[in-house]
Amino acid sequence: MKALLPIFLFLTISHWSFAQVRQLAPGQNPGKGTVAEFDWLVGYWTGTGLGGDCEEVWMPEVDGHMIGTFRFWENGALVFSEFMNLVQDGESVTMKLKHFGADFLGWEEKEEWTTFELIELGKNKAFLNGMTIERKGDQLIFQVNISEGGEPKIETFTYTKKSL
Repeated sequence: MKALLPIFLFLTISHWSFAQVRQLAPGQNPGKGTVAEFDWLVGYWTGTGLGGDCEEVWMPEVDGHMIGTFRFWENGALVFSEFMNLVQDGESVTMKLKHFGADFLGWEEKEEWTTFELIELGKNKAFLNGMTIERKGDQLIFQVNISEGGEPKIETFTYTKKSL
């Protein structure tokens, strides 16, 4: 029994950590919600993630769109930035984003973007396909399912609300 304990703990911890970021099952419909219900994101947020410094700015919803920007720098040098759009998609919400290198060259093709569809929206917490966003007071936590060398990994970004 003692020999099985480390395996059980690994599987339990792995399941718990990956359960923090959900995925839509094939054929599963997105969850219902409105962009206006993401109003708890509005503001200027600074923190860490990916081993460097990050910041995000989210503007209030207008016409079913909520625009945000993100930038990441390491050792004082800009590495990349993102332009994000939470958009009303029928009865659901989708986050669309584009990545840009420090030279402002886009990573996605002109007509493409990275998307995260809504799974479930609660009070100050949203589960998107591959991303979880949660606000706890003046702290904002993003957990994103990324692939590192072909292996899935959850990257956590932890922000604190600041004034501009």
